[in-house]
Amino acid sequence: MSATALPPIVDAATWQRDLDALRTREKAVTRELDAVAAQRRRLPMVRMPDYTLEGEEGPVRLADVFGGASQLIVYNHMWFPGETWQCGGCTGFTAQFTRLEVLAGYDARFVVVTQGPIDEALAYKERVGNTMTWYSTANSPFGTDVGAPPGGGFAVNVFLRDGDTVYRTWHTNGRGTEQLSYTFALIDLLPYGRREEWQDSPEGWPQGPTYGGWASSQDIAALYGADA
Repeated sequence: MSATALPPIVDAATWQRDLDALRTREKAVTRELDAVAAQRRRLPMVRMPDYTLEGEEGPVRLADVFGGASQLIVYNHMWFPGETWQCGGCTGFTAQFTRLEVLAGYDARFVVVTQGPIDEALAYKERVGNTMTWYSTANSPFGTDVGAPPGGGFAVNVFLRDGDTVYRTWHTNGRGTEQLSYTFALIDLLPYGRREEWQDSPEGWPQGPTYGGWASSQDIAALYGADA
């Protein structure tokens, strides 16, 4: 990193003035996010078929994946048949979530669903030290129907349960999943940000290839996995 890759040095009053100007924009973003969430709460929903997934204890109806809650968030984890190490992005993203019991206070649950066979999925979960609850849709059209088909990408879907009837209320993929992540929020606070070539940064800032700083699946396993 070049010694010149530093923010300008100013007096405290100038720094406070520039921070206040930025804070105006930050507050506007917060209000817009509130407005987006309000619109999300007003979305219509789609009734889902009575899917059967595979869980750690065997076949389970989608309505029972809720675990008694009325709301369910599903992360559809990418899966590559025959591979020892699955998607590094999915592996790293889901590694963040270790204290999900708080969702019970909001009548909700958050789980992983993947196209991988359940025995392989559970073995991978242990290998990388993932603490979420995993299900397989390998023998069900569920993944395909919610935007995560075999060989496809990752996705986040939200569902609402009314008795035994399940409705799909929201979906996103790509960078839309970032709002669930605390890591990007923390990194974006840093002076150098994500250090990726697409990022709008001052001249001389350290930047490298997109995804260059992301942990690999092997990195996650070394930190949290069964053999860590």
